[in-house]
Amino acid sequence: MKSCIILKSVAALGIVGSLYSVPQRTIIAQAQAPSSTNDATASLQQQIVAKEREGLDALKTGKLDIFDKLTADEAVMVDAQGPATKTQVLQNVGEFRLTDYSIEDLKFVPVSATTGLISYKITEKGASHGHEFMAKAYVSSLWTKRAGGWVCLFSQETGTK
Repeated sequence: MKSCIILKSVAALGIVGSLYSVPQRTIIAQAQAPSSTNDATASLQQQIVAKEREGLDALKTGKLDIFDKLTADEAVMVDAQGPATKTQVLQNVGEFRLTDYSIEDLKFVPVSATTGLISYKITEKGASHGHEFMAKAYVSSLWTKRAGGWVCLFSQETGTK
């Protein structure tokens, strides 16, 4: 039993010792190396958030052709009514206008070099089918870049108070 504890202690000291045997200049160089991964992730996030806002702004201005181009043909959009296709969503937003919105608590998850997921809380005002509304919701949207540009593949909106 004592020999087992001694062997484990020696192994642990060997591992710790090997960590300290790395030359100091290597550690400093690693700490100062530019992080192209972080830059790429930040750029991806900025592009996706800009496209999400472009879609919301299209709902403010009534430019449904822009909203159409930003939505993938195979997109699935989910809200309290359940899942809907792109065609169904475009029919429903014909009578829908945002007058104002704000985004809070934005979170981003990179999925690949050309795909990412955003999640945020939205506060929105507008009119739907002739009735004014004010709502708060949590939104998640999955965006990908294709040859034709950025498109939203999936979006879910969950109402909150």
